Amino acid sequence: MPTITTTDGVNIFYKDWGSGQPIVFSHGWPLTADDWDAQMTFFLHHGYRVIAHDRRGHGRSDQPSTGNDMDHWVADLAALTEHLNLRDAIHIGHSTGGGEVARYVARHQERVAKAVLVASLTPNMYRSEDNPAGQPPEWFEAIRAGVLGNRSEFYRFVPENPFYGYNLDGAKPSEPIIANWWRQGMAGGALAHYATVDSWLEDYTEDLKKITVPVLVMHGEADQVVPFASSVPRAVDLLKNGSLKTYPGYPHGMLTTHADVLNPDLLSFIRS
Repeated sequence: MPTITTTDGVNIFYKDWGSGQPIVFSHGWPLTADDWDAQMTFFLHHGYRVIAHDRRGHGRSDQPSTGNDMDHWVADLAALTEHLNLRDAIHIGHSTGGGEVARYVARHQERVAKAVLVASLTPNMYRSEDNPAGQPPEWFEAIRAGVLGNRSEFYRFVPENPFYGYNLDGAKPSEPIIANWWRQGMAGGALAHYATVDSWLEDYTEDLKKITVPVLVMHGEADQVVPFASSVPRAVDLLKNGSLKTYPGYPHGMLTTHADVLNPDLLSFIRS
């Protein structure tokens, strides 16, 4: 398996397919590069080079006891793009990966052409006076408890309910999609998955303010993980060159449930 080794000795697994302008994907919690399969194959067939990695502590990458935080994840991504000598790249991040992309682009814009934040936690997703639509403190504690408790059972509950919106009226759960989410989650480490919650309590406002390249913000209006009103309008306002595309009734995991809609929209933005 292709890997790079970071300066602190962590092996990071990645996929690198095709040639052409590079598109780099950053996955959400607690998933892996495999969550981008529908996008990677789509863009590969449209003439792009596609790259995705397993964040440290996730999937096929090492599970260190330290460095499971946003700044290390961004440094790992920077090490990967430098190792592959990527320039003029498009970076696409989902959920937690949106925070990773925002901070990476803010720090390394010389390598970036455009970026996309899909169901992203940016600028922040926690409830406060300034963000009354954010998630309350008990929501974050429930995630921590789920990881520390019966993680296998919890990793069935999340995709069966809020992640893909299968708990909404009229939704038709897909057992293969749920099983694939569980498979990816259980391949990673409980320590990193627990520590990831800290990154959800960060504020990415200053990162967004620094970004000057074109950024597309995509969000489902039925997102139960990162509520639409909690982050999306504020993110676009903070970006110097941001645009917004919303999807009525779409869930947090819409890249999987509605790949047939989102992939062409992503392509249109990249080609614009």
